[in-house]
Amino acid sequence: MSRARPEDIDYQTAAAQQEEGSGCFSFIFVPLIVILVSALLGSFAWTTNPSTAVRLDSPLMTATGISPIFRVEVRHWADSISSWAAAAGVDPNLAATVMQIESCGDPRATSSAGAMGLFQVMPFHFRALENPYDPDTNATRGLAYLARSLSAGSGNARLALAGYNGGIGVISRGEWTWSAQTKRYVQYGVPIYEDARSGLSSSAALNQWYERYGVSLCRQASQRLGLQ
Repeated sequence: MSRARPEDIDYQTAAAQQEEGSGCFSFIFVPLIVILVSALLGSFAWTTNPSTAVRLDSPLMTATGISPIFRVEVRHWADSISSWAAAAGVDPNLAATVMQIESCGDPRATSSAGAMGLFQVMPFHFRALENPYDPDTNATRGLAYLARSLSAGSGNARLALAGYNGGIGVISRGEWTWSAQTKRYVQYGVPIYEDARSGLSSSAALNQWYERYGVSLCRQASQRLGLQ
């Protein structure tokens, strides 16, 4: 922190000899069949349209509200993340992405720059007498800053992540001016978040981040949470 659409159906019509007097019945019956078939097809197309159908297997629809791609240490906080994110007005998967990179779920994490807790919040964001390591307090301050970054970036998650790491001021500047740390933060944060939103069960970006930067961080979190 700062610091299959339906397959086409071929319809065939067959000419049939009509008995005398059946013309009126045919005239009425055929349009009714066409109307009924059209209604059924319309209903089927609506329910299977990928732009409107709800994916029941999507992690966005799970009880916890966050994707399964995140490390077990972060998923430990899943219910809390959903509550914190709702209070802050941000996507829980974006909040989980930040927690993943910042602390891997270690509530006592502390950086060399002085950032503290689950969301690695800098001291000046807390009010007097607040406990920075209290998960609820840390999340309230951290996600309030993330919400501000989202607002400053007009809802753009990439800019919001950059602002969370490098300070909201970087959002209005060209990316070439961002620090190497902020560029790296976005390099991993954006694809992790996109994988979380896309309904994937695993994330190559998160695995790469873990192998390069997260092993010791997540091991510490696991020990702290009693997951080992």
